[in-house]
This record gives sequence, C-alpha cells and structure tokens, in this order.
Amino acid sequence: MMQPGMRREITGFSNPTVKYLRSLREKKHRKQARQFLAEGLRLLTDARESGRVPETLVLSTARDAHPLLTALEEAVLAARGEVIETTPDILAKITGKDNPQAIAGVFAEFDTSLETIERDAAPIWLVAQALRDPGNLGTMLRTGDAIGAGGLILVDDCADPFSVEAVRASMGAIFTQRLVQARWDEFVSWLRGGSGQLVAASLRNAVPYRGAPYAAPCFVLVGNESQGLPEAYEAACDLRVTMPMKGRADSLNAAVAAAVLGYEVLASL
Repeated sequence: MMQPGMRREITGFSNPTVKYLRSLREKKHRKQARQFLAEGLRLLTDARESGRVPETLVLSTARDAHPLLTALEEAVLAARGEVIETTPDILAKITGKDNPQAIAGVFAEFDTSLETIERDAAPIWLVAQALRDPGNLGTMLRTGDAIGAGGLILVDDCADPFSVEAVRASMGAIFTQRLVQARWDEFVSWLRGGSGQLVAASLRNAVPYRGAPYAAPCFVLVGNESQGLPEAYEAACDLRVTMPMKGRADSLNAAVAAAVLGYEVLASL
C-alpha cells in the first residue's frame, strides 16, 4: 500500500528548502533539478485536472480555506508528495513576487521530445522558431488551449518554457498543451514522416490568410519577434500566408500573429 506524503512547516528564511525553491527561478538550477515552479490556485488546479500533481506544495499560513485548495493538498499527499506551510514573507522570497498568491507548487519537467506527439490528435499545432520572450511563449500556450490546438512546438533556441514568467503567462495552459522542443532539421524530418501541413506567417510569396487552403493537421509557424523566419525555413513550408497591415507597423507581435492565424485555421477546418 502506498504511504501518504508528509507535511511540515518552515519559519526561517535561511532554511535550505527555501534556498532550493528560490533557485528554481534560475534556468541552470531548473535544468539540474528538472523541476519548475508554478504559482496560484487556478494554475495548480488546471495542473491537477490535467493529471499533473506538484511534487511539493507550498502554502501560505495566511491562506483562506477553499475546496480546490483542499483537493490539491489531498492529491499531493496521496501521491506521496510534500506539503509545506510557511509565512507570506517566505513565500514571497520563493516566488520573487512582493504580493504572491497563497500557493505555489514544484513540478517535474515534462518530456518535451517530438516522440510524445500524436500529430492526428488535434487539427492544429502551433510552432514557434527562436521565440525569445517568455511572455509570448506563455501567450502562445494559452492561445493553443483556446483554439483546441494539440500543443506548442518550440524550434531552435527559444525562451525557457519552464521559467516562472512563461508558466505564469500560460495561465495554466502549460499543463493542458503538449510542449515540444526540437531543432529545425529534426522537426522538419519528423513532420515529413507523416501527415501535416506547415503554414508560415510570411511576406514572401504569400497569399491572404483569409480563405487560404488550410488542411489538418495544420502546423502554424511563426518566427522570432524581431527577425521573423529565416528564408530557408519559409521556403520549406507548404503554404505561406500574410495578414493585412493597415497602419504604419510592418508586422504583428509573434504571439498575436499566431492567435489571429490560429483562429482562421480553426474556422476553416
């Protein structure tokens, strides 16, 4: 019979556990530990409902009672995890926020290999190349959830999807969307090994995005925030589409472009 987890209280800033939890805000420590932080009752509830339970749950002693919080505690203890109670000041030190929410969790990083994808499991997938802003990354995960995408494929050197900023911006979608990291050659080789239409938001030999011939599973590709997609990457796409720019700006924010194009694909399939 599986033994339940444990509970304990931390009252000192110098406690080694506090130091360790704080270190997860830094990429090198996250990679070493293969763990990441997530904060907030809604976000952690999305994780639990998606089948992911934190290995460690950190609760503020100033928290209010809530049935969802109780359900989280029970799930963590049943999975032999740890529940830690601490002061709001120590929780603020852990999360790096002056006014943290009353709950944070430590999760194991996911398997982000291409082999985890079943391409026909969803009609739409989002793909980002060299995306550098964690806020944009989180927003694309959130967009994917909204349009019923299967997940987000990060190509080449992107921002860390497990950073506190990206996780927070995803509003829980990091737990509902499949997340993959790959190099371009690896991704294209995998894609061409089965069905899948690769569509790029582009200005080169592109057709209007409205009414374009989209086909499922459709992989919607956007490029780096400042440089866009390399020309060779665009040339490898099955379809290049453009969105009208009525003002002086010559492009949309990468995450916004993915959302606009994603909703058009959704309406067309």
